[in-house]
Amino acid sequence: MPRIQLFITCLVDSFYPQTGEAVVNILRRLGVDVDFARDQTCCGQPPFSAGLHAEARPIAQHTIEVFEKTTGDIVMPSGSCAHMMKHNYLELFRDDPVWLTRAQALANRVFEFTEYLVDRLGVTDVGARWDGVLTYHPTCHALRGMRIDRQPRALLANVKGATIIDLPAAEDCCGFGGIFSVEHPELSAELLKRKISNLETSESPILVLIEAGCRMHIAGGLHRQKKQQRVVHIAEVLNST
Repeated sequence: MPRIQLFITCLVDSFYPQTGEAVVNILRRLGVDVDFARDQTCCGQPPFSAGLHAEARPIAQHTIEVFEKTTGDIVMPSGSCAHMMKHNYLELFRDDPVWLTRAQALANRVFEFTEYLVDRLGVTDVGARWDGVLTYHPTCHALRGMRIDRQPRALLANVKGATIIDLPAAEDCCGFGGIFSVEHPELSAELLKRKISNLETSESPILVLIEAGCRMHIAGGLHRQKKQQRVVHIAEVLNST
């Protein structure tokens, strides 16, 4: 039985615990043993994205130290956190040979959730059922940074009862981008407006994605505009039977 370490991410932990529960349920149904390191905290992405690398390093070091005490792949329901740990840690410690070696060892264990299912376990059908129409938004870090796109699409294609339709301009950013939405609120709002307009054009009642930050951003926009569409994490779709 494979054993993984679950990295839950800050936003899932604080706002979407149902996503974490869905991830655990799916993995256990597939025969995977799930461990959770209780000392885990933020991966350090917010300060790193703000250019505060000195502030990000101790957070990254803590994460490395926590997971060095564990074994198995590290799986998370987030392409952006996976990208941070798999790629940005190497940038953080590029001038520190000791920590760079430790960061590389960690990076070799890191997988985004759908990436782990499809590429590591070889699973594209988890026995899910969702009666209705779904459309998929590929989030920026996952798509551009991790090259993750075919994996969630393959999983959604095997959801029984679901009709998957294309989202117009699907690869356009939703406007979240972490601190981008704070530093550039006008641009962020315009990108969000376009994303919601494209969701309406698709006529899908449900937008599926693999990122909690983008979920929060788009769902907030829908709520403020009093729209009826919902945004869900793919794990919650895949956990539906």
